[in-house]
Amino acid sequence: MPYGTLYLIPVPLAEEAAAKSFTPYLGDTINSIKEYIVENEKTARKFLKEAGLKTPQSELVIHDYSKYSRDTGTSEFFKGLQAGNDVGLMSEAGCPGIADPGAEIVDKAHRMGIKVVPLVGPSSILLALMASGFNGQSFTFNGYLPIDKVLRSKKIKELEGLATRLDQTQIFIETPFRNNSLLEEILKTASPKTKLCIATDLTAATEFVQTKTIMEWQKKVPELHKRPTIFLLFHG
Repeated sequence: MPYGTLYLIPVPLAEEAAAKSFTPYLGDTINSIKEYIVENEKTARKFLKEAGLKTPQSELVIHDYSKYSRDTGTSEFFKGLQAGNDVGLMSEAGCPGIADPGAEIVDKAHRMGIKVVPLVGPSSILLALMASGFNGQSFTFNGYLPIDKVLRSKKIKELEGLATRLDQTQIFIETPFRNNSLLEEILKTASPKTKLCIATDLTAATEFVQTKTIMEWQKKVPELHKRPTIFLLFHG
């Protein structure tokens, strides 16, 4: 029997953003499958409901990969796929596998010869890049910067140098409750003419996206505490 297909299902980035996030094809897909591998079962069930799930949720099989045991591994997650059933993979927010531990599931699916199909949906990283006005031909997502202030400052200078030398957009993130301290470090460390785009609360009613030089940001610093934010650096 051929294996089933692993569908990568994007989910909303913000509350009340379902209409901006789900395509008709995604709705058709979730109503054709009954098994999911998710980062958080509670929010996954909520997203499925928002996306128009018609299947009774009591009939769903949901594997929570944030809770799986390193000892037992992920083999249990793949039994449905091996039996020929299609399965959906969902992140906590945005696209599975992008800044997301679900990449491990996708990697294993490829190694097993399972077909992987990514569905269209919101990625905060790409939305921020689109709105920044920076180089979309060459860019790097650097994930989280070091927490240590000395190392973080050094990393910011390094990314600033790469942006200038390679004409390359440098993208990074921080845990939302540390956004303000990261922004403070950027404004203290980067050169005045370096450009910084701050993309906050993407797709939410409070969405904020602006690109300014470091010098301009220093005049009026936004409040980013506990607001999901993407930071992008580019040369002046």
